[in-house]
Amino acid sequence: MKLLVTGAAGFIGSHYVRTLLAGGYPRCADARVTVLDKLTEVGNRDNLPAAHPRLDFVRGDICDLPLLLDLLPGHDAIVHFAAESHVDRSLESAAEFVRTNVVGTQNLLEAALRTGVERVVHVSTDEVYGSIPEGSWTEDRPLLPNSPYAASKAASDLIARAYQRTHGLDLSITRCSNNYGPYQHPEKLIPLFITNLLEGVPLPLYGDGGNIREWLHVDDHCRAVQLVLTGGRAGETYNIGGGDERTNVAITHRLLDLLHADRSMIRWVADRKGHDLRYALDETKIREELGYAPRVPFERGLADTVDWYRDHPDWWKPAKHGQDQR
Repeated sequence: MKLLVTGAAGFIGSHYVRTLLAGGYPRCADARVTVLDKLTEVGNRDNLPAAHPRLDFVRGDICDLPLLLDLLPGHDAIVHFAAESHVDRSLESAAEFVRTNVVGTQNLLEAALRTGVERVVHVSTDEVYGSIPEGSWTEDRPLLPNSPYAASKAASDLIARAYQRTHGLDLSITRCSNNYGPYQHPEKLIPLFITNLLEGVPLPLYGDGGNIREWLHVDDHCRAVQLVLTGGRAGETYNIGGGDERTNVAITHRLLDLLHADRSMIRWVADRKGHDLRYALDETKIREELGYAPRVPFERGLADTVDWYRDHPDWWKPAKHGQDQR
């Protein structure tokens, strides 16, 4: 098998590729991998092996259709991680989110169609559903996104669905809850707060800190994506939940404890525009169809993540302080 993995110099995609190349997915133990990544500020070539006999790295943009048409022949499947994903940045400049997440996805699927790629997994997010006060979303819930980021991902999901329904692409969609783990860019909540504490910098916590998220270790997410790649049904969407709900203030307090810091390090800041209160996914479908279940307990995963950032300042300091890692 030969896979094209988009956005795999970023946090989640690089974890997927490293695991695959290390033999972590037995059904793809001998797969060759082409990584396509634009290397934006959240992409880092060092997140991937410098050299590997089954890895080819191509620096490029999923909005570049001629590049895709040249690159895709010979590939059996695409795992599509590439996306602009930071909500705060989408509030200030939505155009790049629409370009990459919507136009880029359409270009990728058009190229897959023209070049005969047999299988596509489109990786999305729980944020496309909006906010839910109680209960959890099933895959058939309507899409009600509230941020420009979430709207661009919802639009890309609909483009993916249209290509599957119209052209018969063997395509599945995944929607995951909040990820955490090593190699996550420090613009996101958990690595931002960890690295702030390591530098003695206060933690900017939105509103009253009562926003609720489900947390999923990146290794569990990538394992679920692989299950969908090899066993998911065409035209189906699979929720990938963490099953562990926490308020942002509870996460903050736990990080303070792990890093032996005082709660005076919290700086309460004005809430984000359109800030969704709660996300929660019903993952019954992927459990029953594909045998998925998370394996990394949150407390252990969070402690391991703190240790990783403590031990790798040479990775996160350039990312955090704007030094080019590309």
